[in-house]
Amino acid sequence: MEIGVEISLYPLHQQYLAPIKDFIERLNADAGLRVVTNSMSTQIFGEYDAVMRCLQRELRTSFEGNDKAVFVMKVLGPLAT
Repeated sequence: MEIGVEISLYPLHQQYLAPIKDFIERLNADAGLRVVTNSMSTQIFGEYDAVMRCLQRELRTSFEGNDKAVFVMKVLGPLAT
């Protein structure tokens, strides 16, 4: 089942750009996903299990590397193929 996730990251400190760029780069490194980024959010498309595994891994990495952060996500599925 294909899904889409729209996600926004809000690091809760003054140096917020680096964690956002790092998170997007890590998402783009996952060859099994299609990642679309704009000025408001990032959209991730792919198989349900692949998207969720990637999000689980990358959310943890972001939380471990930052003091505080907020992720806002919307999940759409299943997508028509």
